[in-house]
Order: sequence, then structure tokens, then C-alpha cells
Amino acid sequence: MSITVTWYGHACIGLEVGEHRLLVDPFLTGNALAAVSPSDVNPTDILITHGHGDHVGDGLEIAQRTGALIISNFEITSWFQAQGYENVHPQHIGGGFRYPFGYLKLTIAHHGSALPDGSYGGAPCGFLLETEGKRLYLAGDTGLFYDMKLIGEGGLDLAMLPIGDNFTMGPDDALRAVELLQPRLVVPIHYDTFDVIHQDPEAWAERVKAGTEAEPVVLKPGGSLTV
Repeated sequence: MSITVTWYGHACIGLEVGEHRLLVDPFLTGNALAAVSPSDVNPTDILITHGHGDHVGDGLEIAQRTGALIISNFEITSWFQAQGYENVHPQHIGGGFRYPFGYLKLTIAHHGSALPDGSYGGAPCGFLLETEGKRLYLAGDTGLFYDMKLIGEGGLDLAMLPIGDNFTMGPDDALRAVELLQPRLVVPIHYDTFDVIHQDPEAWAERVKAGTEAEPVVLKPGGSLTV
């Protein structure tokens, strides 16, 4: 069975896996690139990489409306419980869990994780999802790290990597990440939302084509691909 992946702008990603609808880092309100509004999405599960407002985003509002399961690290799921939302599942770095939609493992990410109210958001993470015979790596906000080589060792059908620079990897380090991960497909994210992270994704895609075996796919906000 195929997996439909949609980029909603910034780091907000939708995944359709059979009857399951995953929404990652649901920053829509205040996101100038957002292709949809919070009321347009109906996830069964919400995955959050870290506590910054441009990743937690509209997670609470969407979860309260849909009843979605919120999956994140222990500190972030505890924060949602403190807001009165109980349908959560905590994990932590290196740990995996088999959900109805697949096996999800939290990977390291070099970043910060303060929550919108300033409280501690625990360690930031990426997600490694194994489902329908495919492996997908959603890096989250991160700098380059050599252990990406380990993440790619089992083979990757898709990697979604930040290229914006300033807060995350820029184009040069994201290219190095592709070399380490060796995914079949790679999608750039986390760029152009703010002036300070403006990048040319098409130019980056050309560098990926020239220097690696990966196939780059540049999506417009709201655009999808099938894995």
C-alpha cells in the first residue's frame, strides 16, 4: 500500500497511511505559507518534534476538535495533559512504539525545545517511521549530525529535511545529510516561512541531483507525493 505525503508549509506534514491520517508539527495559524487552516485537517494522530510555537502550533485546538492521539516526548505530552488534553502517548529519544499506523521511533535532533509558555519542552526529536514496508525519516528541526548515517543504514524511501539555515541545517549541511542518509526520495522543508530562512529549493534540488543518488522532490505548500 502506498503512503501519501503532503507538505503544508514550514515543517507541517501530513501522512496518509491506510485509514490513518498523521499530522506532524501542526503550525498553521500564523504560518504565511500554510496551505490549509486548522479547521481543514482531521488527523487521527498528531506528532510533534519539539516545543517551539512554530511546531506545537495549533496542535491543542486540532486535537480537541478531532480527538487525535498526540505523540511526542514525555515533557511535551505532559504539557498537553496540563492543558486538559489526556489522549497522549509519550516516547523518548531512541525509543520506538508500534502504533496501528506503524512503528515510530524518536531520533536525536540538534535543536532547542522550550514550549510556548516558556516551560521546558524536553529533548527535540525527529521521527523514523516504518510502515507498509517503507521507511520514512522526518528530521524535524536539526543541525547536521553524523549519526544520520545510522538512520539511513536500513534504507530510506523518503527523508524530509530542513534547509532554511539560521535555526536548522542550511543547504550545504542538508546536502551532506542526504549523502549520509542515502534516501530514495528527499523533500526540503522549513524554509521561506520567514525572511531569515529564505532559500532556493530548486537550486538545492539541482545540487542533490548532481551529487547524490537521491531523487529530490520540491513541493509547493499543499503539494503531495506518493511513497
